[in-house]
Amino acid sequence: MRFALKDYQVDAVGDVLRNLADARDDWHRKQRPVAFSLTATTGAGKTVMAAAVIEALFDGDADYDFEADPSAIVLWFTDDPSLNEQTRFKLIDASDRIAGSRLVVIENTFNQEKLEPGRVYFLNAQKLSKNSLLVKGAPEPSDQLFDTPGTQIPLLDHTVSPDLRQFSFWDTLRNTIEDEQLTLYVILDEAHRGMKTKTTQDRAEKQTTVKRLINGANGMPAVSVVWGISATVQRFDDAMAQAEGRTRYAPVVVDPTRVQESGLLKDDIRLDFPSETGQFDTVLLKRGTKKVVESTALWRAYAEAQDPPADPVAPLLVVQVPNTPSDELLLAAVATIREAWPDLPYDAIAHVFGEHSALELGGEVIPHVSPETVQDRPHIRVLLAKDAISTGWDCPRAEVLVSFRPATDQTHITQLLGRMVRAPLARRIPGDDRLNSVECVLPHFNRKTATAVAEVLLGKKADADDGTGGTGGGGGRRVLVAPVDMQVNEAIPTSVWEAFDRLPSQTLPRKAAKPVKRLSALAQALSRDALRPNARKDAYAELFGVLDGLSARYQDKIEAAAYGILGVEGETLVATVGSDTTPTSEQFTELADDRSVEADFKAAGRVLSPDLARSYADHIAVASDDDDGLFDAHVKVAALAKVDDVQGELDRAAEALAKKWIGDYRVAIKGLADERRAVYDEIIAMSRDPQRIDVLRPRVRAEETEDGDGKLLPTKPRHLMSAEDGEFPIGALNTWEERVLEAEMARPDSLAWYRNPGRASDDSLAIAYKDGKGNWRRMCPDFIFVHGDEHDVRVSIVDPHGFHLGDSLSKLRGLADYAEQYGAEFHRIESVAEITGGTARVLDLNVAAVREAIRDASDAEALYHSDIASNYL
Repeated sequence: MRFALKDYQVDAVGDVLRNLADARDDWHRKQRPVAFSLTATTGAGKTVMAAAVIEALFDGDADYDFEADPSAIVLWFTDDPSLNEQTRFKLIDASDRIAGSRLVVIENTFNQEKLEPGRVYFLNAQKLSKNSLLVKGAPEPSDQLFDTPGTQIPLLDHTVSPDLRQFSFWDTLRNTIEDEQLTLYVILDEAHRGMKTKTTQDRAEKQTTVKRLINGANGMPAVSVVWGISATVQRFDDAMAQAEGRTRYAPVVVDPTRVQESGLLKDDIRLDFPSETGQFDTVLLKRGTKKVVESTALWRAYAEAQDPPADPVAPLLVVQVPNTPSDELLLAAVATIREAWPDLPYDAIAHVFGEHSALELGGEVIPHVSPETVQDRPHIRVLLAKDAISTGWDCPRAEVLVSFRPATDQTHITQLLGRMVRAPLARRIPGDDRLNSVECVLPHFNRKTATAVAEVLLGKKADADDGTGGTGGGGGRRVLVAPVDMQVNEAIPTSVWEAFDRLPSQTLPRKAAKPVKRLSALAQALSRDALRPNARKDAYAELFGVLDGLSARYQDKIEAAAYGILGVEGETLVATVGSDTTPTSEQFTELADDRSVEADFKAAGRVLSPDLARSYADHIAVASDDDDGLFDAHVKVAALAKVDDVQGELDRAAEALAKKWIGDYRVAIKGLADERRAVYDEIIAMSRDPQRIDVLRPRVRAEETEDGDGKLLPTKPRHLMSAEDGEFPIGALNTWEERVLEAEMARPDSLAWYRNPGRASDDSLAIAYKDGKGNWRRMCPDFIFVHGDEHDVRVSIVDPHGFHLGDSLSKLRGLADYAEQYGAEFHRIESVAEITGGTARVLDLNVAAVREAIRDASDAEALYHSDIASNYL
């Protein structure tokens, strides 16, 4: 893979691979066709995950302990040829192993007896229409089979094709499915499409093209394995449940909260709309244009501040117009943009209208461009569009949307905006809410209708009734109306910020963590950044020493394992023809050949890591005049990997060295550019246990300053971030949280406070915990308070902790484990709750007895009523 997968992507790929391995077994052993789905919110990187799965399917992957399937064929199917082309380009960008001849577009001239293993074939529904040369020769069907008119699937009949082709596509597909040496995996992209449920008046045979392709009909067998991918797969899952004889596996569901935490998606969506009635199209378009000009300057400043300076993002303004825009509207729009942006180059405006021809507007020619090319054409700074542009379109540099759609067209707006939420650098900009946001200007909306848009974007309600949802964000996404960008509060002493810099946060553990891979990645990063130039050599020298010691310790076991590798034992049964006597058996032993030894050596790579196995074999190989010694070295490495204790010992050594280096170079890593520091954050997180990371200083913090009626919210001073007047809005706090804030600020030695962001981001203190199902999650305590004076700064975590939610006890246990490890670095770590009667009770987690009681408890509320709690106020 060209990209390092995010933690949730690693977990999802592992789950999909397990499903595919089970499905292959179900198909070949039990003749059971299988279906399952992968669902992830828009922007989660579904195609990147698919690329990693296909690589492992074709070539195997030691990280997932997954062996290659030499019988594997992938058929990538959609109902949109442009979406297939986008996907093909994305796979090429994401993977360094499945490009070139492995990616095959099925055209009308396609003519093969069977599909070939090790290939990804792209097919769209239009190629299966009755007039397609790909299926010529079959009689015309009598029924409408697809959701849109004009796209039909012919019934199977082996008449002679008019172009004398030897095989129709249906012949090819049937031959492939029926070959026991092949396994066909169909990936159904945008799996909700073509899955509409027919009414009871329709005849049962009126299936969609997709359903007939999957389930078979009229002599066509069902395909073996179907993997549906979409942001909204309910319709696909329902259709598979109705498919006769098809086994369904549990869907692979990507938690949208983890997607949001990853930084791949922008955190905030800012909505602008008029607060009075009137015609404000040009006024608000001018405002939107100024926003993209401002964004351009902010991105340039950010890029120049990096060391070394980076290429700046070129933010894009998307102007959404009705389906039949008047020339007057388009002329006014272009004129307004140029007036607000006088430096905009002449060729910087383009359109993606369905007419596919250039627009001539008052002497200016606006060219048409293909949507999928916009991201890679940074000179285009303004894009005119109509509805959702196209299925699967995304443009991470699209930062401002001005929509002239009326409030009744909410779906078109949310679907387009949902495709603009990808972070342009595929990571969060540390502490800068402004650069982690997308703007939406709605001239024809008011507060009520804009709130409806916000609810869709937050996932609180569906954005369409046609199954094209998936724009809702996970926990941590915010939709802001009238936000103000808070800056660093100049009244806060330097000593407070220095204490803030020392705060420990925690990573989210990885299910598929590989210590040797983590150490290798760390060594590569340290070498690249010249922090430890020979890090890889040093790391392998350490691991070679461990393996040398294990080789000496387990010499007898290794020799026995090597004997088994070099000898292939078998049995011959001898039976006399025409005799009733019991067959006799004879044992035999043959010397293993190179291919057999290499198979065992490859298996060793899944234990040691492929690179370490190769490097250690080179290290121990003893060359002679006519032999490089690698055969014997491969045998020894393969035998070493078969010893039970070897992997555990190696992992412990790799974990210890990685931990030491992370500590040794912690300060130097903090001084790197954001892009490089993000690499180390990923490496640090590659562990089965929570790892310590720093909380980064916030730079820009966006907060609401008005309530739902447009009235100013109350504020408090001494927050680390503030408006120009030194105040921070507290309208987002509930009554109970305000009560805690008042109590802490009233203490005579109060210095400052920090409202910890509710999402696990770079500028939030996050604590790992296990939920009721044993899955790792992260929580963000509500408040960080600072007390003392400039010479004695004391930091406390105070978390107003309700006990009514199902995960309250799990979070308390996570907080207890955190206090066990880091409590000495805090003045107080406290969880506060309000019990019956309004009494505030507090659990002091720096007390060992309190932590033990939390671990032993079965009910969170009972803890606050017990003697281990005390009155807070």
